[in-house]
Amino acid sequence: MNTDTPRIFIAATQQNAGKTTTALGLYSALHATFRRIGFIKPVGQRFLEIDGKKVDEDSVLIRSTFDTQTSIEDMSPIAVEPDFTRRYINRANHEGLSRRIQHAFDRAAWEKDFVIIEGTGHAGVGSVFDLSNARVAKLLQSKVVIVTEGGIGRPIDEIALNTALFDREEVEVVGVIMNKVLPDKLEYIGDFARRGLERLGLELIGIMPAEPILDDPTLEEVRLLVRGTFLCGESEKGTNAGEILIGAMTSSNLVERLRNRALVITPGDREDMVLAALSVAQCEREMVCGIVLSDGFLPHARVLELLREVDLPVIASPLDSYEIASRIESMTVKTQPGDLAKISRIQEMTAGGIQVDRLLEKLGC
Repeated sequence: MNTDTPRIFIAATQQNAGKTTTALGLYSALHATFRRIGFIKPVGQRFLEIDGKKVDEDSVLIRSTFDTQTSIEDMSPIAVEPDFTRRYINRANHEGLSRRIQHAFDRAAWEKDFVIIEGTGHAGVGSVFDLSNARVAKLLQSKVVIVTEGGIGRPIDEIALNTALFDREEVEVVGVIMNKVLPDKLEYIGDFARRGLERLGLELIGIMPAEPILDDPTLEEVRLLVRGTFLCGESEKGTNAGEILIGAMTSSNLVERLRNRALVITPGDREDMVLAALSVAQCEREMVCGIVLSDGFLPHARVLELLREVDLPVIASPLDSYEIASRIESMTVKTQPGDLAKISRIQEMTAGGIQVDRLLEKLGC
């Protein structure tokens, strides 16, 4: 296996802490030092099907954003399907899986100056099939940076727990990146977190603010989530929804609450709600990003005609308003290929929040 190309393994204290955000930002930032960068996510839990093959969605994001010049199969060698663990327990094939990961890494690192390796979940995820993050980092002979969410007590406790597993596998943790910190507490949290981590022998090498836009779903993601259909405005399906408003009020009260790319959820037969949102969108489009019509109801044909004239995104869903709002509230929003505003913001956050030079120094680059 390739042992010469510099590499870093991005781990985390929990799922959705910001590994992919960190990987995407670092990929961009490292271009100042390395011209050719490879990427691999050895074990993926969320996958897409491309040309009949299951590949991790984060690998698809990195490949489409940066044109990595590596086959998607090599960037995502193992996709954990629903019955993957059961099949492994019945008939373990650890050596085969390990070789697959190492061979994929060799191809991802081919003619590259640096390789980013993204883990999955916390350090112990994958232990049930003998490929925890710590074990994979050791397999690929990589040092580790741990990403955690903002805070002082719980994040540091979780870092200590995760670091113990890497220590057991004799894998070096070179630093910590703290993500999703409230902007007005960056300095305060950073100071205490830095001192707290020093007590564990770890260094805080990055701190990034919480960024609301990264948690905002696109209209297309909403459509898929609510089993909906675009009635109009599909050309804006990549728009990010901001605030979510349920039209369970008078139309005048709705108008007062419309702001920040609001997505209005209302039964399709509440034409007063639909027209109120439409009137605001005509004057101040940034206040309303779209409407979701619930309960399988549609407004009068003339109202639909007005919506199409303005081309305001409208999604018709068979679900009721409460179910729609609940699904959106609980959904996990992932940056998607083509989310240019999100990708640009991630790059800005990384440039200002992560000490890339210090990270490379810790890696011996």
